[in-house]
Amino acid sequence: MTDLRSIPLDATELEVAGALEVERRPERIRISRLPAAWRHQSPEPAFDLMARMTSGVRLIFVTNSTAVELELQETGLEFEGEPRRRALAEVFVNGDLLEVAELEAGPTVKVGATGTSVRPGVPSLVRLSLPAGRNLVEIWLPQSATTEIRALRIARDADLLARLAPRRRWAHYGSSISHGMEAAGPSCTWPARVARARDLDLFNLGFAGQCHLDPFMARVIRDGHFDLISLKVGVNISAADTLRQRTFGPALHGFLDTLREAAPTTPILVISPVFSPLIESTPGPLARGPGPVYRNLPRPEPEYEGALGLKVLRRQVAEIVEGRRSRGDLNLRGLDGLALFGSGDAHRLGDKLHPDPEGHRLLADRFLRSVPDWS
Repeated sequence: MTDLRSIPLDATELEVAGALEVERRPERIRISRLPAAWRHQSPEPAFDLMARMTSGVRLIFVTNSTAVELELQETGLEFEGEPRRRALAEVFVNGDLLEVAELEAGPTVKVGATGTSVRPGVPSLVRLSLPAGRNLVEIWLPQSATTEIRALRIARDADLLARLAPRRRWAHYGSSISHGMEAAGPSCTWPARVARARDLDLFNLGFAGQCHLDPFMARVIRDGHFDLISLKVGVNISAADTLRQRTFGPALHGFLDTLREAAPTTPILVISPVFSPLIESTPGPLARGPGPVYRNLPRPEPEYEGALGLKVLRRQVAEIVEGRRSRGDLNLRGLDGLALFGSGDAHRLGDKLHPDPEGHRLLADRFLRSVPDWS
């Protein structure tokens, strides 16, 4: 057995990519995709959990060790009456997938009709055998769980080095469809597939249920010094009925104005909603269950006045983008969500709302064709 040594987890050679808050100590790394200073501004209790889930987050280092051990504590998610969501870590070596590790020993947040509880758990150990020579190791952490790094060990006589070649930084803001808990694995969400294809440093700011054009999210992205920015907006707003026709336009304009304060020429892409049969013409609110299926809640007829179904949202997004372009912002452009996922793909909505693993592949492939210069 190879003699291993522990790497202090605050070593500068060890990179945590794709997260905007990384709390590093020699004995642990805690991760959130969004800084705590901003998370508290959301009134939604689930927002903090969604932000701490490590969708798009990678642990990156270079080593000549042929043996590597990684200790992770993931906290998974389970809805009452459904299986615990799978939590996978995917290991890439020099760009090629080496191993997929299933993490299932950690604590579990169980969500039910009467509230939320936590079932205790323990860390998982991932053992890797790497090829001889110096290798670039990129470990994609689970997209459907929070992840704390507890230990990294390499051969006692081996080196640990930092990644040398930086990539262009891409911030993508979106909903659960971008968060990607239904994808086959963390590198298989549609934003991750695009980032890998275009060699981009992804910051996935897709938070399940939480894409409502919150002003603090515009400030987070504004201050992040990103090379590319995309916004996929509308599904959560319609599904939760949080904005109306009178308020959506000013909210999107205000979001874009904030981004342009610090990034006047950065390419920004605004994507309108993909097809979602429950809310195409009839807005939410939606409810989950029974089982992993979403449904419309009944609402009084007068409340439909000014409410936003997706057909209306797509039209408003297109009008806002074209209006701003006509006033000189030629680095802003739009993309119709139906070009990525349309009515003919409805069979890929396993729970009537979220694309399945094949749906994520389709989204990525169509994005790459529709936006060939996104790199």
